[in-house]
Amino acid sequence: MNHIKTTTGEKWAQAALYLLMVAIVLVTVFPFWNQLVVSLSASYSHAVYSTGTLLFPSGFTLDSYKFAFHYDSLWKGYGNTLLRVILGVILSLVFTSLLAFPLSKADLPGNRIVTALILFTMLFSGGLIPNYLLIKNLGLFNSVWALVLPNMIGAFNVLIMRNFFKSIPDSLQESAKVDGAGYFLIFREIVIPLSKPVLATVALWVAVGHWNAWFDSLIYITDSNKQVLQVVLRKIIVDNNMDEINAMLYQSKQFDAFSSRQLQSTMIMLSVIPMLIAYPFAQKYFVKGIMLGAVKE
Repeated sequence: MNHIKTTTGEKWAQAALYLLMVAIVLVTVFPFWNQLVVSLSASYSHAVYSTGTLLFPSGFTLDSYKFAFHYDSLWKGYGNTLLRVILGVILSLVFTSLLAFPLSKADLPGNRIVTALILFTMLFSGGLIPNYLLIKNLGLFNSVWALVLPNMIGAFNVLIMRNFFKSIPDSLQESAKVDGAGYFLIFREIVIPLSKPVLATVALWVAVGHWNAWFDSLIYITDSNKQVLQVVLRKIIVDNNMDEINAMLYQSKQFDAFSSRQLQSTMIMLSVIPMLIAYPFAQKYFVKGIMLGAVKE
């Protein structure tokens, strides 16, 4: 077997790419690591008050996490966000796939027109005020539906899923038609089982989008008991509103036990842990789903 020799220039280029990749990984991971170190450090240590680079916890302790478990607003936010993510992912997968499957058929009447209208929504939208008036007139204020329904179908997700459906061999569907199967049966029994990569990819995108979203909740949800996790965190970190936490510290006689930075870091870590846990399970489908969904046209 002939081996292709790598030139010196190619070796240097590969080394440079590896170094660039390592640098990007470090820049990406460091902020999370820094927050983790602060959250695990003892309140009396220099790490909690230091503004420099922190590599390891000083005086390792889980006290801030134990305290956070008694913070009711955090867990209400968790529950509301989980409800939003679950409903958002399920509804998005169902309705996006139901729209993308017919559009994957070239003989569908008006296929190009519908696709053009979907592409139009990627460039233009009604704007904030019309959306606000729509949600208000539909009576969706202070409801999870105000957060889920407007984002149920994403144009980009439809196109990715449509292209993936096109990559499924027509012979499988034609043989099912010969056996008397209709389009819905073909969709349910053949297309969906073969589409796990793109479904997992879209589900991950939608889940991350709903998990990180906060602006729509800030606008449409006025009941503090129905606010999502990101709004609770924004109140603590961005607005620096620590009144509720300080009241808890005072009642538990731990007013000087934690610094505000330590508690903020703890809240941040608790908010990102679910996504860090969920991503590895979807990662094996992620690359395959996006590549197959993007290349076929």
